[in-house]
Amino acid sequence: MENIDRYSRQILFQPIGEEGQRQLLIKKILIVGMGALGTVLANHLVRAGVGHVRFVDRDYVEKSNLQRQLLFDEDDVLDALPKAVAAEKRLKKINSDVVVEGIVADVTLQNIDELMDGVDLVLDGTDNFQTRFLINDACYKAKIPFVYGGAVSSRGMSAIFIPEVTPCLRCFIGGGDSSGQTCDTIGVLSPVVDIVASFQAIEALKYLTGNYDVQRKSLITFDVWKHHMYEMKFSKKKDTCPTCSLEQYPALQAEKEQTVTSLCGRETVQINMGHKLNLDEWAEKLSSVAKVSKTPFLVRAELEEGEKLVLFPDGRTLVQGTEDITRAKTIYARYIGV
Repeated sequence: MENIDRYSRQILFQPIGEEGQRQLLIKKILIVGMGALGTVLANHLVRAGVGHVRFVDRDYVEKSNLQRQLLFDEDDVLDALPKAVAAEKRLKKINSDVVVEGIVADVTLQNIDELMDGVDLVLDGTDNFQTRFLINDACYKAKIPFVYGGAVSSRGMSAIFIPEVTPCLRCFIGGGDSSGQTCDTIGVLSPVVDIVASFQAIEALKYLTGNYDVQRKSLITFDVWKHHMYEMKFSKKKDTCPTCSLEQYPALQAEKEQTVTSLCGRETVQINMGHKLNLDEWAEKLSSVAKVSKTPFLVRAELEEGEKLVLFPDGRTLVQGTEDITRAKTIYARYIGV
């Protein structure tokens, strides 16, 4: 094994050993979201020697990310780098033994199968249950394990869901979190993120090295501020679950992908009309009506009305400064058209 010294301390851990390390080096994973959880996950698993680490994120680096998203720095903020680009750049400097692949995109019904192509495991670094259920259904249909994680305030939770072994996320938690609490509304402590992602990474390492007998069959939850911690043991899957029992996969059955999405707690609405955007052309068009800044990855326009437009080449536009979808559509139509 080349560069064995890099992984020597991990190999000395008997349940992994040299054979487990060899297994890691031929595995391929997907991390959905390169924010707080995603950056910690990618950092651990790239350093551990997972052979191909692919991650996807639709957003770019902002100053408020730096408190907890450990792969980014102030230069990334100044350059308005997409998170996937900044993370790929950093991780390639950490471990040149592995393939690091960052993709700037929104995870949708249209691209989820392509993103998951050939992967052995999917890890959750998202911040909303709409995307989590999409991942859950796609994973169970493809028989690929899904490592769930969530962090908000001083609380965190994590579990690994394995098709044909455990119930799925949809079956276990029902309709999802309806509390409306997000990092952008009630905050989050950085150590909580580290703990959740570490629990996720450990379950990933167990699975990828074939240590199935010690795989945790529960959802673990904790509150680091109040010193609370407990496990919710998995029960049998429900006969009525549309995903892991009936194999209907409702998140994959949508007739039309939603093109307008309010990003909860962020005063941002994302609009995607399904056509590519030429950043050079749009920077020039908007420069007469807004304060425009452009990078190779996006165009930002500060409007007189107070909102901001952020345009991406894949066709997405963020309308920042409002959660009102009607207002966002009005601004979009005024400056971008429909």
